[in-house]
This record gives sequence, C-alpha cells and structure tokens, in this order.
Amino acid sequence: MTNDSPRENRHQLTSITRRTFVAAAGAAGAVAGASPFSVIHAQGAALKVGVLLPRSGVQAGIGQDCHRGVGITGDILKGLGLPPLEIMNGDTESSPDVARARAERLINEGAQLLVGAFDSGQSTAIAQVAEQKGIPFVINIAAAPPITEQGYKFVFRNFPTAPMILSDAFANQKEVFTATGMAPKSVVFMHVNDTFGTSMAGAIGGLFSKFGMPYTIAETMAYDPAARDLSVEVAKAKATGADGLLLVSRLNDAVLLTRELVKQRWTPTAILSMGPGWYEDQYLKTLGKLADGPISFVPWFDPNKKLSQQLEAALAKAHPGINLNTNHIFTFEALLVAADAYKRAGSTDPKALADAIRTTNIKDNASIGPGISFDAKGQNVTLKNAAIQNRGGKLVTVAPSAAANAKPELPVAPYDKR
Repeated sequence: MTNDSPRENRHQLTSITRRTFVAAAGAAGAVAGASPFSVIHAQGAALKVGVLLPRSGVQAGIGQDCHRGVGITGDILKGLGLPPLEIMNGDTESSPDVARARAERLINEGAQLLVGAFDSGQSTAIAQVAEQKGIPFVINIAAAPPITEQGYKFVFRNFPTAPMILSDAFANQKEVFTATGMAPKSVVFMHVNDTFGTSMAGAIGGLFSKFGMPYTIAETMAYDPAARDLSVEVAKAKATGADGLLLVSRLNDAVLLTRELVKQRWTPTAILSMGPGWYEDQYLKTLGKLADGPISFVPWFDPNKKLSQQLEAALAKAHPGINLNTNHIFTFEALLVAADAYKRAGSTDPKALADAIRTTNIKDNASIGPGISFDAKGQNVTLKNAAIQNRGGKLVTVAPSAAANAKPELPVAPYDKR
C-alpha cells in the first residue's frame, strides 16, 4: 500500500498554477503512489475533502485522469466566488476493500466530506462507511442503481444510473443511425463482469425491448476487466455473424479488444460503447489511427456551456494534448457541489453540509442537462448523456443535436485500410 499520510497528501484548491501543479504532482500524477501535492496556503478556512480514486491497480489510468479534474478545479472555484477546499488524497488501488479502509482512514485524519470513487463497487464500499460515520459523500462517477436506493442520508450522486445511461444511449444511437442513414442489423453485447458491467447488463434486459432498436442482440458475453487475453471472446463474437459491437468496458480491456479486432481482421460496422475505456486519452494515444471510429454513449459535457469552455482551457494549460472528458467533468462537479454546499452551510458540521447538499441548485454547470440538484434519494435525475466519436485523436460530440459540435460518421473505416 502507498503511504497516504495527511501531511503528504493534502493541498488546497485555490489558485493553482501549472508550475505548482507539475512540481507537486510529478508528471501529472502519473505515479499513483507518489505524494501528489504539498499544502498550498491560502486565505480563509478550507473544507477538508477526502478524494478517493483508483490511482493504482487495474483502473489506475482512469483514476489518474479523474485526478487531473481535481488539479484544474482550484482557479475555477475561486473565480466562482466559492471557498477553498483542502484535498486529502486516498488511493483505492482499484479495490473495494482498500476503498473502504482508505475512507475510514481519511475520516479519522479529519476529512469533513468525501468524493469518489469512479468505480461502482468501490463507491458502494465508501458509501457504507460515509453513512456509518455520518460524513457526506459526493459520488463523482459510479452508475450502479443500488447506491442511492439504500435510504442513505449522507450519500449524493451527480452521475446517471445505469438505466439512465442506457435510456439515453438508445435514444442517441437512434439519432446517430438516422443521421448516418445506416445501423447494424445485429450486435454482440460484451461487458465487464464488475459491478458496473453487471448493472448495465441487468438494465439492458429490462429496457432494450422498449426502445424499438433497429438491431437484435445476437449474443451476450461477460468477461473479466483484468483479463490479459480476449482473443477467445472476440473470435466467438465474430463467429456470430453480427455486424456490430455493443460494449461496456474499462480502459485496459478496450485496448485489448481493439487489438484483437485488428489481429482477427474484423471491423464491425459500428462499435457502440456505453461506458469508459474507448474515449480515454490513453486509448487514443496507444492505438493511434486504430482508435478512430468507436462511438461512446456516456455522461459528458455540453461543449457550448461557458463552464465547459473554462474547464477545457484550464486542462489544455495544465495538461497539453489531453482531451476534456467524463473523468474531469464529473470529478470537477463533485468538488463544485462540495464547495457550493460549504459556502451555503457556513459550517464544516457534517449534518449542516449534508442539508446544504440536499438543497443544491446549481444552474451554471458543465455536464449536459439543466444543472445539478438532488432528489430525496440523493440522486441527480436531470442529467443527460451524449454520443462521443473518436476522430483523429480527438473526441467530438455527435448527439444529441442540442449539444453536438460535429456530425456522426458510420460505418467504421476498415482497420486494414488505415
């Protein structure tokens, strides 16, 4: 385990320059076990926020990317007139058990609010700790529905549930198919067998027939996101004769699947992802031209919103060449919720903070939808998703039309002709 002592892993989200960020983080936090920040002093009392992310283990790439969202938040919160946040970092090591232990540790070290943890299994473990300890927990990314179905009073999620993601995915897929004039006739549904993947698979069973999709699901396959070889799964998918892939993936397996598609000389006419992996910068950079074509139907940002443009500019300054994505946006918005609640509560008392979060009404946000608010269960039910296509190493929004900045392109270009 890495040493997450409070002295080594705290900083304040105030005015953070790129030089300060790089010097303290060490190459954008690329080394998950390294101490990411020193304390950056600022005027005013800071709310102590424990940020739990999988910065090592199988999900390290995504956890480190989420942390970039932490790094660009300070100046923007300050510009919005919000109070500073003192960040206490905890590496979950991609494990629910470690996430639980680190959450308890951060609370014992003085964390007054928790944020995290990208993964549904890890977030579920943290939610249990937060509720037991009476410490507010703002989920940045995690889609398993049960998290906000437990009657918790201290758990809040500004991220869509699996059924919400699927409903928007099917609607946006139909918009893409109409715009391109083509759609797959059948697909193989491949999904990771973790908490998120199984939640999505379960939701598909109840929702697919309601949307009148133009394709059928030829076969469903579950696989381990930590697998190092997916050749058998790709061969089975290809053998079905389906002309499309429907996917719920993570980063490492998305790269493995693509390499197998190339190796086995199979280019589906459409590669439709309903989760992370396929839009990650590491995916784009690792595969180059082979990364072009997949469309991800995921929670995203509205490129036309002012706050999105501010975040895009801040990320470009701090991390040139990194595309703004879900990881940055929803990690930022979780911290935005925390700072907004702290300002309105005027107190670090956990109950006062939770009461303030419950009455959140942020209209000027970055994600797609009317803003950030929570229902009685602690869920933001107003969020909308987008369709994002990989295009020349960049990510363009192709649906819904109200938030689009490009037109979709199908079929996927053959791998052997790139």
